Amino acid sequence: MLKTNAIDKAQEAEWMEKALSLARRGIALASPNPLVGAVVVKNGLVVGEGFHTYEGKAHAEVLALEKAGEAARGATLYLNLEPCCHVGRTAPCTQAILAAGIARVVASMQDPNPAVCGRGFAQLREAGVEVETGLCREPAERLNESFARFIRSGLPLVTLKAGLTLDGKIAAPGDNSGWITSKEARAQVQRQRHAHDAILTGIRTVLADDPLLTDRTGLPRRRPLLRVVMDSTLRIPWEARMLTEVQDDLLIFCLPSADPSKRREMERRGVAVCVLPPDADTDPQRPSLREALRELGRRQMTSVLLEAGSELNWAALRAGVVDKVFLYYAPKILGGLTSLPLAGGPGIQAMRDALAVQNIRLHSYGPDFAVEGYLRDVYGTD
Repeated sequence: MLKTNAIDKAQEAEWMEKALSLARRGIALASPNPLVGAVVVKNGLVVGEGFHTYEGKAHAEVLALEKAGEAARGATLYLNLEPCCHVGRTAPCTQAILAAGIARVVASMQDPNPAVCGRGFAQLREAGVEVETGLCREPAERLNESFARFIRSGLPLVTLKAGLTLDGKIAAPGDNSGWITSKEARAQVQRQRHAHDAILTGIRTVLADDPLLTDRTGLPRRRPLLRVVMDSTLRIPWEARMLTEVQDDLLIFCLPSADPSKRREMERRGVAVCVLPPDADTDPQRPSLREALRELGRRQMTSVLLEAGSELNWAALRAGVVDKVFLYYAPKILGGLTSLPLAGGPGIQAMRDALAVQNIRLHSYGPDFAVEGYLRDVYGTD
């Protein structure tokens, strides 16, 4: 067996990058399970690889070991996530690793699932398998951040996405036709939609823009992108484009006071309507965002992309349900006091109380740039 200090670390990083690349092939196909890629290496050669999809059932490790066959004995297994050690929809992957005779496991990170969380590594070490962790940890954590949030809290990870001018405006007060951001940025938005389980907006956005809010990448999905609308009184018009093609992909949250006859007709047309209590803490005229997210969690939605207007953005920030932001800035300036800001409402009244965005990353899309950052530790349980 190769000793750790004799292994080319640059080569190991390449094999782990391959595992991460394989894991990404499970985007929109693995949820609500994590994204996992596996690579088996023997004598410097890749002899087996695999990635997880929910419908495929077999985990990445098992697929890679099956491809490796006898070559797996004495080999190294590279994984972006700790192998499971509990019985779920499949048998524990740790058993398969031991049965295959793997000598060494290199994994990027612990599984945030409380049912695993270090126990898989412990089982392997107790059986004499060399285990190393931490290689490519940061990209591995980002890859499975929505799974981490969901499995530890039962809530989906919420990303507030918006396109803005340089002075922080999302809409002009008069003629608002045209796009703020470039075609390159809009193409990235479609990739973001593809990577999410649900997209959330408000009724005012539906009335103003008549959006479809669909995943138009053409890439395969295990289940449709769930389109979710916060519509207190069911004001959505029958001619709205969102209602023209409903295929178990539209959910509307309303208040108990909403018209029951319209609710029944919507349900007859295939629209799911969920009645929620009012948001007693922030706005009694609006369904509770916290309850909405709990319901989405019960439906095994692990990630939600918030594409809304100024009012709902502020409501979500005020309610403390936003986990991260992804803000696209175009090189334009609107100015004025009546152009809509990212988040309206009264806002936060003291600078010391401003919401802190952490772990900032910058991205470039054509002439635009985007700011990605976090409002909370998504690996926590708050």
